[in-house]
Amino acid sequence: MSQHIFSPLAGVNLSPKSWYEAMSSKPGFIYDASQAEAIADLDILWHALVSFKIKRNQLLGRSLFSPAVPQGLYFWGGVGRGKSFLMDVFYDCVPYKRKRRIHFHHFMADVHQRMHEFSNANDPLIALATNIAKSTRLLCFDEFHINDIADAMILGRLLEALFSLGVVMVITSNDPPDGLYPNGLQRQKFLPAIDLLKRNLKVVNVDSGNDYRLREIENSPLFMLTADPISQSRIESIFQRLSSGEIQHKQLLSIQERVIEARKLSEEIVWFDFDEICGGPRSQADYLEIARQFSTLFISDIPFLSADMAAETQRFIWLIDILYDTRTKLVATAAALPQELCTDENKASEFIRTSSRLIEMQTQNYLELHHPSEMPHTNQTIP
Repeated sequence: MSQHIFSPLAGVNLSPKSWYEAMSSKPGFIYDASQAEAIADLDILWHALVSFKIKRNQLLGRSLFSPAVPQGLYFWGGVGRGKSFLMDVFYDCVPYKRKRRIHFHHFMADVHQRMHEFSNANDPLIALATNIAKSTRLLCFDEFHINDIADAMILGRLLEALFSLGVVMVITSNDPPDGLYPNGLQRQKFLPAIDLLKRNLKVVNVDSGNDYRLREIENSPLFMLTADPISQSRIESIFQRLSSGEIQHKQLLSIQERVIEARKLSEEIVWFDFDEICGGPRSQADYLEIARQFSTLFISDIPFLSADMAAETQRFIWLIDILYDTRTKLVATAAALPQELCTDENKASEFIRTSSRLIEMQTQNYLELHHPSEMPHTNQTIP
């Protein structure tokens, strides 16, 4: 059962720790010692924010006596550790009106767009930060990551301005601060921003807890028959349960400078139709890049792989080999079970390995293997 169904309603009058302890006795709730430790940190911040608000109201207009702004938090760890769940609990519990929870990708897109609004200011970035601070005391970033030089250049000054203006931040990320923007272009210019994060936020690792995504899929059918009338609802349900962040629909991705349309997209999870991922001019390099970015792949409507689909069959073989080698999870609907899927006699012997891997990829032992993205504190690379 997904932890997210237990997230508190907005406006709940409980601290995170009180809420978590109350939920621990509910049927279906999974108590997690690592989460409980993170909740304790969030509880300290919750009390600090409540106290800060009371003192600010008492000292309104006497800025010389303004209380110190509480230190924020930076939660990092592999996918499936419940970071977004922790963020939701904290955000809903905080009794602030001036608060904002946003996916970091969307925040940066909004920053780039709004910079134009302040283009006539002496310093548009400072003007934007001032505008944000007026409406936001608590800023919660989900899925914080940097993979773009433009974002890296903007972010350092923006974070510095927001911190100086008293904005409190809670951040979730797959990477520790020192692991952000690895090998990025001109990364040395981003290092001051990393130092800024470490000075202003308490860094907490949540990797020692349960993998909730594994719990969600270990008892689910992962390779379903397209003709089964309940397969579509099953695969939709699995995607929904695995998605810890916002779900985006019909997203165009650039892979090896070629566009491919994802049916759905969420944190570390992507869903393609078979015709999209194997029906066009795709290479092994494309699939390596997809496996690098996503730990779980959904594929809809894999057809019988007949003799007139030799090119598509070869791409599918490449894809499965790469997913297998990178320990990427696969959820799919297909015209037949793996051992019956290839009807092309010329590909039959080669497809034996693919069929075997498809079967193994549904086992508990395979599902427990870590995808490289789930080990952000290592230097592991995709084979």
